[in-house]
Amino acid sequence: MTRREAVAWSLGLLGVFGSALGWVLAPARFHYAWLAALFVWVGWPLGSMATLFVHALTGGRWGFAIRPALLAGICTLPLLLLAMIPYLFSLHALYPWLQPKISAGLANHFYLNGPFFAGRGACYVVAWLLLAALIVLSLRRGAPDAVLARLAPVGLIVLAVTVTFAGIDATIALDPQFDSSVYGMITACSYGLFALSIAALVSAPFIGDREALADVGKMLLALVVLWAYLDFMQVLIVWESDLASESPWYIARTSHGWGAAAVAIAVCHFGLPFFLLMSPRLQRSRAGIGFVAALLIGIEIVRGWWLVLPAAPRGIGPVEVLAMLAMGGLGSGIAMRAWHSGIYEARQHV
Repeated sequence: MTRREAVAWSLGLLGVFGSALGWVLAPARFHYAWLAALFVWVGWPLGSMATLFVHALTGGRWGFAIRPALLAGICTLPLLLLAMIPYLFSLHALYPWLQPKISAGLANHFYLNGPFFAGRGACYVVAWLLLAALIVLSLRRGAPDAVLARLAPVGLIVLAVTVTFAGIDATIALDPQFDSSVYGMITACSYGLFALSIAALVSAPFIGDREALADVGKMLLALVVLWAYLDFMQVLIVWESDLASESPWYIARTSHGWGAAAVAIAVCHFGLPFFLLMSPRLQRSRAGIGFVAALLIGIEIVRGWWLVLPAAPRGIGPVEVLAMLAMGGLGSGIAMRAWHSGIYEARQHV
């Protein structure tokens, strides 16, 4: 076990212990804090799978350069099963419409009801675990790239559908009156950007081919622009519509200090990375790519809090930080263990 891996496990266990205390002493805070952490970190394995599938269809040196890191990210998916346990105990506190009497009064009760919600959730988890298993198995066979290319079209469709509905079920459903036709696409794009940022941060020091590194930077730039476009379109549509069912969602996320977080997200999730990644010199700099990737990872965590906590309403406190630390630390420990165990033997591409 390396020192970094030991630090990751230690921080993760510290986060778990602190989160457990928060669950006992401040359950109202814990429910939302754990949902925010789960929503952020599940994007790591799901985004890694999507990025791997995209590379299988398009090719390019950039994908081989970050493939070990992507596979390590996919290996964190089983952590979802453990993280789901506290989430399941939090469901009725997070989603009052799970009570049949409340659900019956909603216009969209055909979708927001307990049995259908549980069935959808089970389908998401099974589909994700199955895809992860197929990826790992395909890379242990001969001609893994050909196998991945055959799996990729179906895999991307499955991920697009499940991530879209899972994002809606986990966070949009906190406010059953809010409606957005583009929210699922925003979630999928942010997960892809999050996973690619982690892979870039981890892989950049080992990428000897500067052109491959530049391609990774261009991929980051493309996803930054796509996310900004989708998110801006959602803001624009809600602002133009000015509906009583939609405006309160943004009002809650621009009030009581959350407006500063919204500005930080706009600057650090789009503005600053966009202008930095436009530089060909930075695209070929290991330190530059690492800095931008770390910035995108950090602001995605803030964005997870921004999406979830105002529904409570709650601010960011120790319980929220510890929950995020638990998921991030344990996930990092699992990923490092997978990386050093050599789950993907063809590291000579890096």
